[in-house]
Amino acid sequence: MTKPRPRSGRGTLVILTLFLAASGALRVGSGVGSALANSVAATDVPATDPQSCPTTPLALAEALSAREAQVTARETALADRMAALALAEAAIKARMDEMTAAETSLKKTLQIADGAAEADLTRLTAVYEAMKPADAAKLFGEMAPEFAAGFLGRMTPGAAAAVMSGMAPAKVYAISVLIAGRNAMAPKN
Repeated sequence: MTKPRPRSGRGTLVILTLFLAASGALRVGSGVGSALANSVAATDVPATDPQSCPTTPLALAEALSAREAQVTARETALADRMAALALAEAAIKARMDEMTAAETSLKKTLQIADGAAEADLTRLTAVYEAMKPADAAKLFGEMAPEFAAGFLGRMTPGAAAAVMSGMAPAKVYAISVLIAGRNAMAPKN
């Protein structure tokens, strides 16, 4: 019998060579196709002067003109609105300045009026304190309790006590309740 011979590995080399040849053919084929496509496209397009543009289609030109007119109209409307807002802002500022001046004037007038009223009340209280207690008691007995309580609360305690001692007890009680309760609702904090 004969001995089997070891294989020399030629089959593997042949297969590997076929794969490499096929790969090269594919690469060459793919490059040739794109080169041919580029050469055909380059010859079909005529060379144009870069400084002259072909005429635009009429519809596109009309659409662009209409759009430009709309944008111009919007810009004009926006400019008009901004001018109106600036005018309104100036008018508001002028009115605010007038209101501030009027408020300042009113505060001064109120201070003068309050000062005059306070001076009148102080003077009248001094007159009531200077009266004889019996005469002042008759006068305060005729006054409304709210009104009388205001003056008696402003008098010195000695003068108020002398006037109240000559008044009717019910009237003195009503005036005392009003004087005691007038600051009851004042905030504590």
